[in-house]
Amino acid sequence: MSSKAKKWNGEKYTKLILHTMQEPAWRALSRTGQALYPWLKFEWRGVDNNNNGKIRLSCRQAAAAMGCTPDTAAEGFRDLQRKGFIVVTEPAVLGVDGEAKSPAYEITELKMPGTTGDGQKLYRQWRPGHDFPVQGSSANNPLGRNGRKTKPRHAFRDVAVLQTMTKKAALS
Repeated sequence: MSSKAKKWNGEKYTKLILHTMQEPAWRALSRTGQALYPWLKFEWRGVDNNNNGKIRLSCRQAAAAMGCTPDTAAEGFRDLQRKGFIVVTEPAVLGVDGEAKSPAYEITELKMPGTTGDGQKLYRQWRPGHDFPVQGSSANNPLGRNGRKTKPRHAFRDVAVLQTMTKKAALS
């Protein structure tokens, strides 16, 4: 084994920087956001294999790791975006085969691949009442079946039918 090669012993760790945890944005984070942040950092592969901007962790995976519901984990992701700790770089997609892909995130504390200097550290610019925008997920099929807008089953298709029914009800 060369001097550069290291044997992985199964341990994985990440560091939380005290200065980051002393920022007003960190203190304003929900407990869910604070619990989720290390799990996102676990997905980062380090300086040598920097995947920042392509970090993927689904709400279901995060919920399983944190022991909460997927809705609670989703709120943690939104809170981290509002405070500037993460930015969505690629939205979630549902492929043609039904294969889902969770959103890709950039952790603003970390350097992006191919750049010099530190990360954006957007959380340092956060102020109470001035949250960053949250990129939500879009509906899988916003126009309905086959691209056509569909009406709910209880909606009347024709105004004339509605008027006729109103007249009949008034006569009886």
